[in-house]
Amino acid sequence: MNKVNVAFQVLPEADGEISYRVVDEAIRIIADSGLVYRVCPFETVVECTLQEATELVHRIHQVCEKAGTRRMLTYLKIQTDFTRDVEIADKMEKYDNF
Repeated sequence: MNKVNVAFQVLPEADGEISYRVVDEAIRIIADSGLVYRVCPFETVVECTLQEATELVHRIHQVCEKAGTRRMLTYLKIQTDFTRDVEIADKMEKYDNF
């Protein structure tokens, strides 16, 4: 199974506001996964299989609930190439000097 790029954006609500503290917990789950990832201003992009993406979503939801969120929006964007792995570096190499 080829790797895809998945953009994860979570908007957890805690105490009636979007909680960046909870977003940090979601990013920690991604960082601890050992997968290649890049944190961006609006989302975090991960190189993984679709199965790994599903497992990450589940773990992210668990940690966000445990961190105090009661409602959360989760947005995913998935880039697939059925012939090869999709890599973050392919899209970012020309911007790495900025």
